[in-house]
Amino acid sequence: MQLRNSSERYGVVAISMHWLVAAVVIGLFALGYWMVDLSYYHDWYNQGPDIHRSVGILLFGLMIARMLWRLLDYDPGPLSNHTRLEVASAQAAHALLYLLLFVAMISGYLISTADGSAISVFGWFDVPSLTGQVKGLEDTAGAVHYWSTWAIVLLAALHAGAAFKHHLIDRDRTLRRMFGK
Repeated sequence: MQLRNSSERYGVVAISMHWLVAAVVIGLFALGYWMVDLSYYHDWYNQGPDIHRSVGILLFGLMIARMLWRLLDYDPGPLSNHTRLEVASAQAAHALLYLLLFVAMISGYLISTADGSAISVFGWFDVPSLTGQVKGLEDTAGAVHYWSTWAIVLLAALHAGAAFKHHLIDRDRTLRRMFGK
């Protein structure tokens, strides 16, 4: 498999980043969904949010790298059997997924740093607060984070459904290309 994309298929870098982001987003959503109901005395009360924040910061870096890679690499483009509506819908869905991911990550960062404290990323390094203490920021950012993450899950499900539609109904190479075939 080639490193970079070609006119026919995606390369190993684009494919790896796509699936890594997908797995991390699913994991972060599951962890976030589970940890909001933890009681103060639960063993994971502090550990869950620490992992969630750390992985979220690392995801931010991965998404920056993914965007840079997309700018530097060739886009295989749509298959010839894709309609204009499918192409436009796919482009809009991808753009909205990227936007929502950054909204979720930035709002998560703002929740965690609204009191002026830094985020420790697995103890490797700290990401400082850029806002300092801002009264009410945590609640506003929390609402944005909540709704943006649910929007990501719904849009990602639609994205996956479209890929399966292309694979099972249209019987084209759309899904296989994201596996390097």
